[in-house]
Amino acid sequence: MLCDFFGRVIIEPTDVEHHRGPLEAMIEQVNAACQADGIVDSIVAIEMTGIYHKIVQRAFRMAGYDTRIVHSFASSHYRKTLHPDNKTDPNDLEAIFHAAINGYGLSVLPVDATYQSLQRLVRYRRNLVKQRARLNIQVRVLMHQTMPGYADLWEDDHLFNGSIAMPIAKQFPSADAIKKAKHAGLAKHLRKNKIRFQERTLDKIYVWSLQAADPDPLWDLLTDQWIKLNELRDLLSDQINDTERKSAHFLAKTPGILLLSVKGINVVSAAEYAGEAGPIEHYASATAINGRSGLYPSRYQSDQVDRSSSVAKSCNRRLRAACILVAKNLIKCHSYYRGLAAIWAKRNVVTVDRQVRMANRANRMIFQIVSGRQVWRGKDVDREYLLFKLREFHRTRGTSLEHTVADMNEACNWLPKSMHAAEAKPLAELARKKRRGAASIGNLLIPLLIRLGARQETEVESNSSEV
Repeated sequence: MLCDFFGRVIIEPTDVEHHRGPLEAMIEQVNAACQADGIVDSIVAIEMTGIYHKIVQRAFRMAGYDTRIVHSFASSHYRKTLHPDNKTDPNDLEAIFHAAINGYGLSVLPVDATYQSLQRLVRYRRNLVKQRARLNIQVRVLMHQTMPGYADLWEDDHLFNGSIAMPIAKQFPSADAIKKAKHAGLAKHLRKNKIRFQERTLDKIYVWSLQAADPDPLWDLLTDQWIKLNELRDLLSDQINDTERKSAHFLAKTPGILLLSVKGINVVSAAEYAGEAGPIEHYASATAINGRSGLYPSRYQSDQVDRSSSVAKSCNRRLRAACILVAKNLIKCHSYYRGLAAIWAKRNVVTVDRQVRMANRANRMIFQIVSGRQVWRGKDVDREYLLFKLREFHRTRGTSLEHTVADMNEACNWLPKSMHAAEAKPLAELARKKRRGAASIGNLLIPLLIRLGARQETEVESNSSEV
């Protein structure tokens, strides 16, 4: 529908299919109508509907129109006022028009492909992590029916990671099989597959097998099920690692990489924050980030009644989740923020309130670091080396040396020159170590070390290797 500012309908409500032909015809019809009526200044207001409005938004933007987004809350407010209990498409269009002329058509600032790719990757990773968590529960439930109490031998997430739990359970899927194999059979299987282990861990597994309860009568069928589910879980884990590597690649192209200098913030949480927040230039201050993420209490005031309740409900939920994730990591790992959270706990501040307060304060620190293109300047105990931290992240994910050094070079572009000498020290020590492989990490790091001002050390190392 096309109207002038006073509400005169120029083009009646018309259905448009989301295909190239109908979209081009729509834009041509709007151009012709604007030219015929002498309309020079115009805006396009589109109601936000998940992802389905983006095709129309993109078409009008490419045609050169000032395209705005109207939130469904705003259009619903005007529709209910104009047409109570009567929701139709023409009434929705009229409500969108009224919302737009009253200032509720919001401009969406352009975001480059780097931030868009980073946002898509972190959301894709979050979805994969949720699916893997569901599989973890399903595997545990089925395993408890075939090997009662076996999963309880391992703390936290050690059943799936960092232990011999799954290699043993796959090869010996019952207590009877473990009793027959004994220590020698378990150790032989692990050595054959080059899996490190400790004798006390094997003792713990064998003792469990001696006192384990009887399994489900259909234990063989259930065993086949949890093994297949675990294979699917391993596939998701590989996809998560690949997504994290790609996220680190795009994060290194943004100033959000500077957050790695803060103890407690790693690539995953920094990528989540940078992807959901977008360019820091879109925010006038840290208060704007807190406002968009809803990190403030909602308020109810009427006459003499004035009270605050839980945090605001109308906000960018994904950005709030990223802020809370950073806050949890800081409480766990950063000495200053951990101490601050302990003080609040003694004052009987509830956990959720502590996390929101911490996220609110963390945004101030993050805004200063990212907008000022600087690193953490607190106490030395809380200072971490950005490039070395990025390298360790890629090492644990199995990234190739070439891609690792490429990301480190991208991250170096954001470092202030005053930090180059400090960042070069741990890398210079790493370059001195002899490592086997097709490419030496020392040879790949030499150009980066020269950029960081470690020219003399690298020259000495190269001369000593030639001798």
